[in-house]
Amino acid sequence: MTTLFLPFSYFSLLSAFKSFVMRVEAFIPCFIDQFYPETAAAFIKVLQRAGCSVNYNPGQTCCGQPAFNSGYWKEARTIASKFMADFSSAEMIVSPSASCMGFVKNYYPKLFEDHMQLEAAKIAGERAIEFSDFMVNHLKVEHVGAVFEHKVTFHDSCAGLREYGIEAEPRKLLQNVGGLELIEMDERTTCCGFGGTFAAKFHAISTAMTEQKVENALKTGAEFIVSTEASCLMNIESYIRKQKLPIKTIHLADILASGWE
Repeated sequence: MTTLFLPFSYFSLLSAFKSFVMRVEAFIPCFIDQFYPETAAAFIKVLQRAGCSVNYNPGQTCCGQPAFNSGYWKEARTIASKFMADFSSAEMIVSPSASCMGFVKNYYPKLFEDHMQLEAAKIAGERAIEFSDFMVNHLKVEHVGAVFEHKVTFHDSCAGLREYGIEAEPRKLLQNVGGLELIEMDERTTCCGFGGTFAAKFHAISTAMTEQKVENALKTGAEFIVSTEASCLMNIESYIRKQKLPIKTIHLADILASGWE
């Protein structure tokens, strides 16, 4: 895998990338595809801004995580097999979701254990990269020229923090956004209450957890709750709207695509 060592100033990126293009395959998660297509566009826009050639396979579907988490492993294998076929030629699969990429990394080998596709599952896991991890640790780019003049607080998704292992990466990107003030909330590593099917099966508990998360965010005085996970943001946003609270949600990719054409 080729790694670029670039200065953080965006204005030197164009010349640095003029003779080199990193090619990546974009995987758009179900939640973003169905509910936040503008985040998908922002994600691709930022990658292109950073000098990447981005390919999107329109035939892609789900990574299989919902079926796997619900205990339907046979069905999950069918979906995962399609994912591996869709991205069989990809050197890097980049996605604005640590949940999806963490699932491919950590559970594809388990899902295909003692199966003829085990090697393909391992390869897919090695190539699956979350967006902020890709920007900071692979491209070595932390500054894309974004401007977002607001106070924000960051929500660490359980999947991003505990399964994929990102924490510093999205914060490094946010700290290089012009006009942005990042204020950490109390108990920032606590779950927002979504947890996939958990929110449906244990609605009352989930709502109480979401309430606590939003209250901690409000205490910071932030205008936005930002995260790398659209599913968490959808859950938090639904509570905010129902309670008519003075705070909004936004994906990291949408912030990084702000302030420039």
